[in-house]
Amino acid sequence: MSVESGLGVRIERKAPTKLLPFLKFFHGFESVPAIQGLFGKQTSRILKSLKVEFFSARFGYMGTSDIDGHLLISSHHLSDSEFRTVYLDIVHELCHVKQFKKGKPLFYPKLSYVDAPSEIEAYRFTVKEGQRIGMTKKQLLDYLKVEWISPKEHQRLARHCGLVGKPSRAKAHRKRLRK
Repeated sequence: MSVESGLGVRIERKAPTKLLPFLKFFHGFESVPAIQGLFGKQTSRILKSLKVEFFSARFGYMGTSDIDGHLLISSHHLSDSEFRTVYLDIVHELCHVKQFKKGKPLFYPKLSYVDAPSEIEAYRFTVKEGQRIGMTKKQLLDYLKVEWISPKEHQRLARHCGLVGKPSRAKAHRKRLRK
């Protein structure tokens, strides 16, 4: 469908989105124990049917479509980020793919990003995989730092993932007294 204007231009309003096979770009994920645990016997079938859409904006990382469950990946993030970060981001997004396939919501507009059940589940899953591959607590805490969350939210996310405990009663009591 194209739309013409009085300006002498025509704009094609329907652009095809080309979805490419996940396995064409991401090899071996069907053998990762965490991914096998996520999808079980359907792992190969799910990854074979999964599509990925790359976008070229210099901002953004990865996401999962809440329309059809395909992955959206920044080509800049893919090429420029540390391998382990990209690996963990794929693991995280595959958790969202499972959530989508189970009919769970991926987005919770009324909640903070770090308090959304979908994000807590995906980050816990990702942290567990980070631990499995030998990442330290500090490395995992650094991985959880993203520019769209505040330091307080980062701390909350780390707590949700079991990387930091709840403040001691004495510390919490002192904090309440200062308020």
